[in-house]
Amino acid sequence: MPWGSIHDIHRLPSGNILVQRGSSEVVEIDFESQQVVWSYDSARANGNEGRAVEVHAFQPLKNGHLMIAESGPARIIEVDRQGRLVSKTPLKVDRPHPHSDTRLVRKISADRYLVCHERDGVVREYQQGTGKIVWEYDVPMFDRKPVGGHGPESFGDQCFCALRLENGNTLIATGNGHGVIEVSADHQIVWRLDQYDLPQICLSWVTTLEVLPDGHYVIGNCHAGPGQPLIIEIDPASKEVIWTFDQFPRFGNSVPNSQLLDVTRSIR
Repeated sequence: MPWGSIHDIHRLPSGNILVQRGSSEVVEIDFESQQVVWSYDSARANGNEGRAVEVHAFQPLKNGHLMIAESGPARIIEVDRQGRLVSKTPLKVDRPHPHSDTRLVRKISADRYLVCHERDGVVREYQQGTGKIVWEYDVPMFDRKPVGGHGPESFGDQCFCALRLENGNTLIATGNGHGVIEVSADHQIVWRLDQYDLPQICLSWVTTLEVLPDGHYVIGNCHAGPGQPLIIEIDPASKEVIWTFDQFPRFGNSVPNSQLLDVTRSIR
């Protein structure tokens, strides 16, 4: 289905697709008819009228509500299906900009959010409602200087995704840091995947992360160029590449997010 740029995507239990449209709107697309059947525009609701707002992350919650991270207003909201505001949580942003206050955000417990602040280069865990920071991690530059751009030659700490693992550690896609790191609660790096660790693969802007039931990681590899996979599955223990997805002629450099729908071994 032809569509514009996105940063987040979810498939709902109904099979419908939840995705962003434009800079500030979240929509639900009926999978069969390819029609938009529901929408919420953060730039037009709940106090944001007339403000610069961009949405780069959202999450359907088990209670039927929708979590939305609003860059610009620097807040996380939860709304019901009628668009009514259920909760709002202020965010700390050191270098505010509507395009880069946040990237992916995930609700990780009943009252906690894990937030990637792209421009700040920091991952923060917030308490819902109060906005209290209960944990934060400044993504390291590993003694390198920042280099502009989006491709493999660039470098920075513009983190894209963070997931809380079952062991309590945090898995972080470092964006233009070209890798993935696992960080303990006391801020120690206990596992690292660097730009050229995988044979014949160059990691570029590392975006989405997914942890499969067998413990494997699925990694988004954006802006890597022709001949490089857009999505990679690895065994983190051995760093063995299990499966890759390369559709550069169709998608170009821009696959910042994905959701693996079939996690059985039979498709490999």
